[in-house]
Amino acid sequence: MEWLNAENAVAVGTAVLGIVASGVLVWYERRVPRRKRIGYRVQMDNPIGDDVRSGRAGGAPSGGVRLGLFNEAPDMADATLVLLRVENDGSQGIDRDDYTGPTTHGLTAVFTDRTIRGVSVTQPTDRDHLMDHFTPERGFAYEGNILRIPRVPLNRGDHFKLLVLLSGGDVGRAIRLTGGLRDGEVHPNRSATPDETPPILSGPARILTALLTLSVVALAGIILATDDTRPPLGCEKGTLTVTGSTAFAPVVRTLAKEYEKDCEGAEITVEARGSEAGAAELAADDPESAVIAFTDGPMGDRLDLHGEKVALSAFTLVVNERIGLGRVGLTRAEVRRLYSGEITRWRQLDPALPDLPVVLVSRNADSGTQQIFQRRVLGTWERVPSTSLDCVHKDDRSAPVVRCELGSTEQVLDKVAEVPGAIGYSELAVAGGREGLLTVPLDGVSPSVQADNYPYRGVEYAYTRRSPQPGSLTAAFLAYLKEVASQDVIRDNGHLPCAQETESCG
Repeated sequence: MEWLNAENAVAVGTAVLGIVASGVLVWYERRVPRRKRIGYRVQMDNPIGDDVRSGRAGGAPSGGVRLGLFNEAPDMADATLVLLRVENDGSQGIDRDDYTGPTTHGLTAVFTDRTIRGVSVTQPTDRDHLMDHFTPERGFAYEGNILRIPRVPLNRGDHFKLLVLLSGGDVGRAIRLTGGLRDGEVHPNRSATPDETPPILSGPARILTALLTLSVVALAGIILATDDTRPPLGCEKGTLTVTGSTAFAPVVRTLAKEYEKDCEGAEITVEARGSEAGAAELAADDPESAVIAFTDGPMGDRLDLHGEKVALSAFTLVVNERIGLGRVGLTRAEVRRLYSGEITRWRQLDPALPDLPVVLVSRNADSGTQQIFQRRVLGTWERVPSTSLDCVHKDDRSAPVVRCELGSTEQVLDKVAEVPGAIGYSELAVAGGREGLLTVPLDGVSPSVQADNYPYRGVEYAYTRRSPQPGSLTAAFLAYLKEVASQDVIRDNGHLPCAQETESCG
């Protein structure tokens, strides 16, 4: 069997090992939850002789900060010196508020059968960060065999050490550290020498990591040794120009870059000039030219072009955010009154709306978005000519409303967001989430490519002069649009691939 080779065997083995490792880790996480944890360990517990009479206890380690110095003490028999390390060995940082005890201090150390004579804080991870917390005001104190430790915030991996002078007991007596942590625990660690660093991984974890590493290295070696890299199916070299729809241009640009990355020797130029202009340019071009024109809606019949349905797109009316309109939006009848010039101020449409002049921001005659708007929303061609070049001032003072035409979807959106009282239209995917403007429900239905009862939808077409020759870059790129990865890009940009939406695409 062809699949039963060394490469596949190592790959399957690595996958199985990974699944087993994941199961072990899940089991381990359930048995030993990775919560906030404070660990402690006794790094030194030594006798220092019966003749100790000074609170210096032989001197603290270099860099120590002395707290609680004591005077001559008459009862220093069986004097001992303990070095206690306290550390954050969990996966999360610990704040002062994470300690849950009812008193001001956070932890309590108990030295069984011994009496505390003095304490020095030594070798904190961050002196400036930690030392300010070891004050009596924050609960740092000792009495008898009990040492109260403040609520010290500890970042992950932080630690501090306490050098404790004791009397009245032998070395090796039990030393316990207790306290409460929100979503965590305080636990003893194994004993270690003062300079020893605990291992990052446990023994089983090291073995598992080594096995996974060996498997991956073996798999990589097999792949390199048997490299038979081939270009993806359908790759063709050459040059191709893609023109037409500005609304569908983001999808085309993304797919063109992906194709060029996968197929060495292919060069695809995207020139979005508008659906009508792109289709007209294609119709006037050489029949042998490598050009694809994307259009919002059908345009090929009258131009004798070969077309394929690519995606179903949703469009939307957009208004300046100062207008509002709420969830109800507009009816198509109201939109027709606006675009015919019958409504000149928004308050005429609804007294609750602001008293702003209506400004109609449209696409130019080359736009497929405009043609879909005329066909699906207005039900007729727009009869009102442009009255303004800047969408603000009337060039024709006799006109009832300011009306301007712009060359791209981006320009329409920018202008509607800029001008109070402005209304326009756009492809839905590029309009959503824009600052300064709102999308408008139509006939009570929110804009959506999924809603069959939403009226403002249209099909994106890909046109060529004639059916492209097999083996050409044009044919290969059109086939690339139908691949699963390409259809995911189309869907991610807010469209529905016609290969999967045959009923909606018609």
